[in-house]
Order: sequence, then structure tokens, then C-alpha cells
Amino acid sequence: TMKANQKYFPLLAADGKLTHQFLVVSNIRPADASAVIGGNERVVRPRLADAKFFFDQDRKKTLASRVEGLGKVVYHNKLGTQGERVDRVRAIAKSIGQQLGDSALARQADLAAQLAKTDLVTDMVGEFPELQGTMGRYYALNDGLDVAVADAIEDHYKPRFAGDELPRNDVGVIVALADKLETLVGMFGIGNLPTGDRDPFALRRHALGVVRMLVEKDLALDLETLLVSTLPAFGDKITDATPALLDFIYDRLAGNLREQGFSAQQVDAVLALRPQRLADVQKRLEAVRAFAALPEAPALAAANKRVGNILKKAETAVQARVDASLLQETAEQELNQALQTTVPRADAQFAEGDYTASLQTLAVLRAPVDAFFDKVMVNAEDPALKANRLGLLATLHEAMNRVADLSRLAA
Repeated sequence: TMKANQKYFPLLAADGKLTHQFLVVSNIRPADASAVIGGNERVVRPRLADAKFFFDQDRKKTLASRVEGLGKVVYHNKLGTQGERVDRVRAIAKSIGQQLGDSALARQADLAAQLAKTDLVTDMVGEFPELQGTMGRYYALNDGLDVAVADAIEDHYKPRFAGDELPRNDVGVIVALADKLETLVGMFGIGNLPTGDRDPFALRRHALGVVRMLVEKDLALDLETLLVSTLPAFGDKITDATPALLDFIYDRLAGNLREQGFSAQQVDAVLALRPQRLADVQKRLEAVRAFAALPEAPALAAANKRVGNILKKAETAVQARVDASLLQETAEQELNQALQTTVPRADAQFAEGDYTASLQTLAVLRAPVDAFFDKVMVNAEDPALKANRLGLLATLHEAMNRVADLSRLAA
């Protein structure tokens, strides 16, 4: 109230606690400042008394008793009331808790989600909307609720802006994810998308918040599964816009990664595969960066692009299968042998999450790949030979592109 109504500067002690002192700025130079000081003190007392009155009145009702009041607050004409929204956020939070395999966490997240918006119908937040969440935490502690639930009620709005901190505990992360996903899936589901510089529901910020929580908290959640599991909470109020929303989220992720110093080419190579575990993306990028520095990288990236183009032009879908008895040329036999030697090791490293080692293991394929393209005619007249050579290339393509689409690194 001192900051918002009076434009005063409250002063804090060295330990961060509020003191009884404050600064005011005056555009006069009185000989005796005591009248100015006294006047400002007189004005602030009733303001603080009002705020204390709101605080005392609010604490006479529990947050749980306010849940019903949210049913009278309109959220969006196509998506119903805040009460309906709370029911959706609860369902999504429970689903996330179950996907993480923690039923106790799911129960706590359900309670925090049920109460997260109740401070919107308190007198204090009615007077000071910027205190949403903050007052919810105080009132939850006043009601004797678990500290983890109280913290989650305050934190579910985080991150509120670029560089903001993330929720401080797992309950808060789940409720914050559920809240942002409800907004994103709901707004995309009714076709309410951002345009140009207009983004009234802050969907770009919500998408970046989802990205940051999945990445920085290293959550074992698949992005598409997460979005699809959010849909049932809406019933028939929306249409499924998952593909468009996935594009939107990957765009936010790409921008965020470029800001961190990864090249557009490297980001494009990794995100072309649409990795579902966003917490993996950084490791994949570091592996691609290390691979790009190898002397073999340009030739392998170019070969990879060439292989991709050949497979795209094939009249029928090509299976990654090779019949060794049909390998006639020495170069194709040697490439097949190199794949049999190299790929199992690269796959094992990939499975262990050592993406850098996996790509570096595959770098030894450069010589046999170069020899294959120098000496072997893929589009042979014999259909069986041609199909087998395409199968060999498909095997190579599959092996090379597990960490990233390396063709995107080709100049």
C-alpha cells in the first residue's frame, strides 16, 4: 500500500526485514521538514490500517471455503469460470504427478491446485492484484497447511518473466506446469493464438516457462504425451491443437537456445528430430557442437544430406535392412562391415545418454561412406540390388541421425 498508493519507498534492515522508516520525495524545500514528514506519516497510517483490516478479515475464512466463490468469476466466455479452470488444473496436476510416478506428490499438487486461485476472491488481492499468490501463501500457512503446499500456491505463477526463478519445490513445479499447460492447450484449442506483438494471454511466456521447468528441473516427461494428457480435462470445450502447440513450444525453445550461444544450424539439427525429453536437448546440442569440430564432420554431414535425398526419392518406403549375400561391390561390403562394427557401440553409448561419444564413434564411417559413393551405383538396374543398396543407406541414415539430423550441418 505504501508503494502502490503513496509512492513511498519502504526501508528494509540489513537482514531484509521491513523497518518503520520510509522515504518520500518532495518537490519543495521547507525550512522545517517536520511538517512534511508529519503529513506523510498521517496519510500512511490509515492506508496501513486499511490493509491490516483486509488482512484480518481475509483470515476469518479459510482458503478451502473460498473455492466455491471461484465458480462466480468468469475466466473466458468459451472456457467457463475460474472454478471450472481450477478443476482442469487439478486434473492436469494429478496426471503429471502420475506420469512422474509419485502418488503422494500428485495428492499434494491436487490440493495446491485446488487452492492456488482462491486468493483472487480475497479483499487483499481485490485491492492489490499484484499480490496474487503471495497472499495465498500467507493464508495457507494461517490455515495450517503444509509448507510445501503453501509455497506451491505462491510459486505456481513462476516463472513470471524472463530470468525469473522457478518454483522452489516439486509440488510448485507440478502446479505451475499444470497451470501453464491449461492456458496453452485451452487457448490453442479455441484458436486464440498470439499474432505479431499481440499476446494478451502471455502464451509465449507460458510456453517458455514450460520449457524452462522441463529442462532445468530435468523432468522425465515427454512433451507430446504431456500435451495430449491435458486434453481430457477440457471435455468438448476445445479442439485438439497439439501439432500447432508443439511447433509453438519448439520455436520458443529454439529461440532460447540461440540466446545461449548455440548456432542456428546446431539448434535446427537437434530440434528437427523433435526430441520429446526437453531435458536431453542441451546434451544433444553439446554433442553436435563437439561433432561439428571433428575433421570428418563436413563430409559426413554432406553424405548424410545426400543419403536423405536419395531415400526421399525412392519409389517405395525403404526398410533399414541388408541382405549380405546381395552385396557385390567391395565398397558396399566394407560399408556394411563398418556399420556392423560401429553401430552397436554407438547405439549403446546413445542408450546411456553419452551423445557426444555416440557421434564421435560414428565419425569413423567417413572413409567407407566416401568410398561407397565413389564406387557404387545405388540405382542399379537389378531391382533386388537397388533395394538392398537403399536398405544399406537407410541403415546408415538411421544410425547417423539418432542424436540430431546431421544433414542440417551441411553447408
